[in-house]
Amino acid sequence: MKYMMFVCTDTEPDTDKADEPDIDVWVSENDTRGRRLEGSALASTSAATTVRVRNGRLLVSDGPFAETKEVIVGYDLLECADLDEAIEVARAHPMARAGRLELRPLIDLND
Repeated sequence: MKYMMFVCTDTEPDTDKADEPDIDVWVSENDTRGRRLEGSALASTSAATTVRVRNGRLLVSDGPFAETKEVIVGYDLLECADLDEAIEVARAHPMARAGRLELRPLIDLND
């Protein structure tokens, strides 16, 4: 099953820095095992553009849609047997401590 893992900041990161995981090790391990299909960091929210159409009119604005202290800073597309495996993969990601990770299953529109 495929999961989109949104990598987000958090206003309350873990303060325990003991045995903090390394992102390069996490990426290499999950790429090698075929659990990470792709991933990337995102540009700053100052580079975001929001696009909407209302009553046939295009509305384009600078910045993110939501104004919040927590922001999405990256993503990883995972391929895992089930949610339990996806949680274990996310648990080892450095941002599980420094931020937060949101897992969402992808929907197969062909089903």
